[in-house]
Amino acid sequence: MKTVQNALDAYIHATNSHKFEHVAKLLSNHAVYMFTNKSWIGKDQIQTYFEGSWKAIEDEVYTIEDITWLASNENSAICIFVYQWKGYINGESKEGTGQGTNVFVNENGEWKLIHEHLSPLA
Repeated sequence: MKTVQNALDAYIHATNSHKFEHVAKLLSNHAVYMFTNKSWIGKDQIQTYFEGSWKAIEDEVYTIEDITWLASNENSAICIFVYQWKGYINGESKEGTGQGTNVFVNENGEWKLIHEHLSPLA
């Protein structure tokens, strides 16, 4: 079984692939995403979010750093982090940063992301 850190790394890589089928493999069927002004529940809604974001922000690159694992056992793990994104909106270079929380669960020996909460930093 891969470690939960491997699962987080794979999730970042899948996000930067800009192909939801790669992201979907790493999500729990019960995943919930919460951002500043909206929540998405389940893979269908989360797919809509990702594909909309990739369309709005061309060539987006998403990275995380300052990862702190708050809790981890054989069934679940929670981390907090700082994220950055860079890309082009209407042809203009843009970037942003924020803080996030990810919750992973062990489903049949595989770590799956069940919750993500992102908040931009002002």
